[in-house]
Amino acid sequence: DPLHERTAGMIAILDYGVGNLFSLRSSLQQLGLQAVVTADADVIRAADRLILPGVGAFGDAMAKLTATGLVPVLKEQAEEKPLLGICLGMQLLFEKSYEYGEHAGLGFIKGEVCPLEPDLADKTLKVPQIGWNALHIVKDDPLFKYIREGEYVYYVHSYYGKNCTESTLAVSDYSIPVTGAVRAGRVYGTQFHPEKSSDTGRSRAAIASPSQKGRVAGRKKRRTSQPRKSKLPTARAIAINLSAAFIPFPPSPFQYLVSISVPEELEGMK
Repeated sequence: DPLHERTAGMIAILDYGVGNLFSLRSSLQQLGLQAVVTADADVIRAADRLILPGVGAFGDAMAKLTATGLVPVLKEQAEEKPLLGICLGMQLLFEKSYEYGEHAGLGFIKGEVCPLEPDLADKTLKVPQIGWNALHIVKDDPLFKYIREGEYVYYVHSYYGKNCTESTLAVSDYSIPVTGAVRAGRVYGTQFHPEKSSDTGRSRAAIASPSQKGRVAGRKKRRTSQPRKSKLPTARAIAINLSAAFIPFPPSPFQYLVSISVPEELEGMK
């Protein structure tokens, strides 16, 4: 689709041996977006947007990313083009993590990644947080152009970003405010999985596994068999919202998220 190509260009998904990268690429391709899984510095430099995925432990992931030699390339390119970290990829954007010790991160986001369980006000809540939770916007940003307050997104995590108020865009309530989305200049991160949150305005049955149907993270009183209606699926809306030339009739939030280039009025921010 020429419109998608104009707004998104080529998306490079960084391959450093962590995460289901080809599933993410497939999700992007289903949205009509060009995406490549790569560990090639030249391909990363040629791309229009970057995605840093991640699954597993912080220390192991950071070690593998460092071993690829791509950290300097990533830092260089984040000055020029949008970078999106997803789940553990978002956590790697922070200065440090206390997951099984203390580990230095990429340092894009001021703050640290800490265990979720000790901080919970409601000790009956399960960790990891697995399931749907409402996203509460705390700072206006083009990221949320097509997303409403209270949209449901999908989380799977045991650690969370902390002491990062200046970069926090949205949180979710898990008896404490859990950092859901962050931003520093051209660098964005989502603790939730936008590629798994694509049908917030429809039944989750098509996305959730049988054990997760009708389940919303958090207290029992918040459970529902249907998420609240949305003008756009959240993952698509988030993707659409990351674009300089905003699409007049956006097909989805996730598309905006991965299509974003920093809006003109925000150019020059670091």
